[in-house]
Amino acid sequence: MAAATARADYPDRPIKLIIPFAAGGVYDAVGRPWADKMGTTLGTLVPENRGGGGGSLGAAAVATAAPDGYTLLLGGFGPNVVSPLSATAKTYDPIKDFAPIALIAKGPFAVIVNPSVPAKTLAELIAYARSHPGTLSYATAGVGSGNHLAGELMKSLAGLPDIAHVPYKGAGPLLNDVVGGHVPIGTPTLNAQILELHRAGKVRVLAITGPKRLAGAPDIPAAAETLPGLLAENFLMLFAPPGTPRAIIERIHAASQKALAYEDLEKAFAAGGLEAVHDSNPESAAKLLANELARWTPVVQAAGLRR
Repeated sequence: MAAATARADYPDRPIKLIIPFAAGGVYDAVGRPWADKMGTTLGTLVPENRGGGGGSLGAAAVATAAPDGYTLLLGGFGPNVVSPLSATAKTYDPIKDFAPIALIAKGPFAVIVNPSVPAKTLAELIAYARSHPGTLSYATAGVGSGNHLAGELMKSLAGLPDIAHVPYKGAGPLLNDVVGGHVPIGTPTLNAQILELHRAGKVRVLAITGPKRLAGAPDIPAAAETLPGLLAENFLMLFAPPGTPRAIIERIHAASQKALAYEDLEKAFAAGGLEAVHDSNPESAAKLLANELARWTPVVQAAGLRR
């Protein structure tokens, strides 16, 4: 009876939202405004940045948290797909140790170059790389990051194994060195900053790795238009610890659907190259996660990614 009463009164105190990356990244840009909107229907969500290990430290904390609805994870492609597939010492099972609630947002990675690179399209970049073997490199936010997987998939599909990978500790240093010309190519997560740099001529976005062009940037082609199969999306998904009561999962899901209906939140996501997802539920989120794990396993194995 006490447990039933607790569920009926849920929530009766603030809910902790673990954002498994340092402040300032795409997870922060989604998690904080979304949490603010959640407060209008669910109650107070307190975002807590807990970075490290490609998102695995924050994810592991939620995997072992009490299943009472008061600790949630804004996880996704990095912490729930890339990290567990590339980890040498696994600290959680991406399927068994989380209860998916809903997909919140998704967005592509971008293939960018310094303006000194004589390529204005992805096809031209591939041709240039083939004519200059062993001379090019590409930057990512770290070994085993989503950017890394997107870059390795591009190399594999284009038959360009000798483009060297240059890992950085985050997207900021990555962008600084591509803008500065220290690394000619980058595969960062698309965001508002990259679009601004593109429009200012400081980098050139050759393609995005989503299934179609963005409504906010229709001039930038989808990579699959040139290289079929180059599809890689950074998705952000909400999780609870395993064993969280279904009634609580449904309460959080309903509140999230209402939060995502705010037009200003959707516009903020779109400005950063992200799409708010309105039709997700626990079942479809779980299916997406399983499909992504299956799709990326051979890519991780072929690239020999270990972290």
